[in-house]
Amino acid sequence: MSALAGVLRKLGARVVDSVWRLGFAVRFLFAVLRYSGQSFQRLPLTIREIYFSGVLSLLIILVSGLFIGLVLGLQGYDILQRFGSSSALGTMVALSLLRELGPVVAGLLFASRAGSAVTAEIGLMKTTEQLQAMDMMAVNPIARVIAPRFWGGVISMPLLAAMFSAMGIFGGWLIGVVVIGVDNGSFWSQMQDAVDFRYDIVNGFIKSFVFGTAVSLIAVFEGYDCQPTAEGVSRAITRTVVSSALVILALDFVLTSFMFRGL
Repeated sequence: MSALAGVLRKLGARVVDSVWRLGFAVRFLFAVLRYSGQSFQRLPLTIREIYFSGVLSLLIILVSGLFIGLVLGLQGYDILQRFGSSSALGTMVALSLLRELGPVVAGLLFASRAGSAVTAEIGLMKTTEQLQAMDMMAVNPIARVIAPRFWGGVISMPLLAAMFSAMGIFGGWLIGVVVIGVDNGSFWSQMQDAVDFRYDIVNGFIKSFVFGTAVSLIAVFEGYDCQPTAEGVSRAITRTVVSSALVILALDFVLTSFMFRGL
């Protein structure tokens, strides 16, 4: 019985700690939103974070999108050939990217590159007591450090997802039309006829915006809440990447069930 009581005690402590962290994260989000106006008054800070989160992530986004498009082109052509038609290759590639792969894969790459870097940066500032020094100088660290990084990620993520999808469609065209020999007119015309602006492009943009908000919040929260040690920063970076991946996949299911059910 004592062993069972010990297990239950540890399990209860983990549950209480998780609930406490969730509540603190919600309060933290409200604080970020509250002081966002002050951060936008220092617009160069937000622009610098957009460059850090968006522009510096552009290379991996474009290269990954290209290879995803190449793979979709090859697999899509093989699948369509089984049904005796390859003219819908452009439609298949575009819908796969705009609805699903573009926002999800771009979000995972964004969390791995930009999210982990933001967590490490804020965690290092906490470890070296820079955040405490700002408090002593009457500078709000949330308005000065946290909010610009949060909004930099929120703004960057939809743009990166759109570029990922565009590069993926180019990859699908490259492998389908240039390499395999699918008719160029059929590739683009059927894509234009099948892709719906509201259901495909707008919903994909909404997905990427939600993913960017979630990843940015996780990244800044884990950095702000980490233990002020090297090991604590390392654990915070790991939690950022793992939590972001799980949250993106869970939100993707929820959003897809609302957006595309019955279409």
